[in-house]
Parts: sequence; C-alpha cells; structure tokens
Amino acid sequence: MSVFEEIRAGAAYVAERARHVRINETELEAFAGRVELNVADDDPGHFAVGDAETTAAFVLALDSVNFGSGYFPVLRKRHGISGYHTIASCLREFALRQPIASTWLAAVDVAEVTELFEQDGNEGVGELMGLFCQAFNDLGAFIDRVGDGRALGVVEAADGSAAKMVKLLDEMSLYHDVHDYEGREVPLYKRAQITPFDLSCALGDDLPEPFSDLDQLTMFADNLVPHVLRVEGVLEFEPALVERINAGEDIPSGSHEEVEIRACGLHAVEQIVIGLMGRSSAAGDVVTAGEVDGILWRLGGQDKYKAQARHRSRCHYY
Repeated sequence: MSVFEEIRAGAAYVAERARHVRINETELEAFAGRVELNVADDDPGHFAVGDAETTAAFVLALDSVNFGSGYFPVLRKRHGISGYHTIASCLREFALRQPIASTWLAAVDVAEVTELFEQDGNEGVGELMGLFCQAFNDLGAFIDRVGDGRALGVVEAADGSAAKMVKLLDEMSLYHDVHDYEGREVPLYKRAQITPFDLSCALGDDLPEPFSDLDQLTMFADNLVPHVLRVEGVLEFEPALVERINAGEDIPSGSHEEVEIRACGLHAVEQIVIGLMGRSSAAGDVVTAGEVDGILWRLGGQDKYKAQARHRSRCHYY
C-alpha cells in the first residue's frame, strides 16, 4: 500500500474500534450537504516570500515547527490572531528580512528561536521553543543531506511525489507521527503530509515538478478539524472526555482518546469528501481531503468554534 492508503486504513481501523469517539453518520451526511466550500485562504504558509528557493526554505521551516497547539494556551500571541498565525507571521517576516539557509537552521539556538517567535521563555513555552529549536536543527542537517544545502533540492528529491516527500521527511524523528492502537501501528503524518500541500500552494508554477499524487493526501490530523466536526455533531465524544477537555486537561499524545480523536476525524473527512464530490461533480470540480481539511481548519477560526474548548496535547505532531 502507499503511505496514504496506510493512513486511511489505520484511521478506519481506529474508527471501527473507538470507544471514546464515534462518527454520527446522519450528522455527517447533513454537514456534507451544507458545508461552505468557498472559504478565503489566509494561511501565511501558502504565499511566496521571494524567489523559489527562498519560498521553499520558508515553507519547509514553517512546517518543521507547525505544531505546539497543546502549548498555545500559554503562548504569547500577537493581538487578535491565533497561535499558529503568530508563529507563521513571525517566521514569514523573518524570511522576508533574511532568507532561511540550512546553515542558519542547523546552528540556531533556543535563545534565538525564542526571540524570533516573540516569546518570554516561561516554563511551558520554553519547552516548546526547545522543540522548535530541535526541529530547525534537524531540518538544517536534512536539507544539507537530502538537498545538498538547497531547499529546492529537497523538493526535487521527492521526484514529484507527495508520498516520497512524506517518506523523506519521516527520516527526521519529530515527523514520525505513528502511534500504537491496540497492537496496530496507525500512521497519521500530519506535518509530513501538509508540507507538499503547502509547497504546492506557495510555489505554484515555480514548483520544480508538480506533485502528481497531491489528490491522495488525507486530512492533516490535528486538534482543530476534529473540534469543528464535534461542534457540528459529526463527531461525538464520550462525556468523560468532554469534561477533561473542558477542564483544560492535557490529553496525552498517543493515548487511546487522542488517537481516536485524530483518526476518527480523518476517517470522517474521507466520508465528507465523498458527499462533497456528489455536490460538485456537476460543475466538474474535484474535491480532495487536503482541500476539505483547509476549509474546515479555516472555519475553526470563527467564534462559533472558539466558544467551545478543543482538546490539547503537548506534542510535536500538531
């Protein structure tokens, strides 16, 4: 099986056996019939920051630290924007001033990372900045090894295959988003999957070779899209899990509850895609899981969804 088939099979396995999360098929069908497809894209990672090399380096660097939502309640955020948008905006502004080189990534220290992201180093954020620093250092060495020091060299090494890009990125330990669930390995690969998607958005025609299998990407399993689906009634959590989430309790990464939230969200999006294809086929549109993920993720910024707590896991996966 391809890595994407493995992800889908693993998510289906979890959804079939889940005890803490279930998919409400009736609400799923209703939601697929009403979800708005035209939601403006405001992701800072989807727009160029200069030439192709500078943009590729920025996207690779951003997705290397595209995690930490479990720490975001204690992250110092810019006024009026989310934790992710704070991180992405800070890094984008840095890249506009100074192209991100592999040598800088490999050598940067925690103090520099903390300053770059405008943090004060409090206990929780200090832990996150340490992980960000590790992610940057790993990426610098990775670009040197795989791309001969060039971010575009990494893109070229994928040979136009998003699946190969996922496998390449999985060489870095912080990308190994694979979890045990009742004796079975369940791969989710949130950040490894979102990287070719973001590169395609930001580079556009400057992409050395289009990713031929971009339509095979799954949902980028995080904590926001499942939250949107829960608010909409598509996902139902057991009352005890809801109480823990509302209390702000950390839901440990790799626990049954946390894997079920992410995997059931991913499996539900697969079914939503099927429903949306029926709506859009008359217009000749192709709806992919990656596109649906983006739509739901952007919806998550609305007050309706922010009014309820979502699950938090302090991890380096999302």
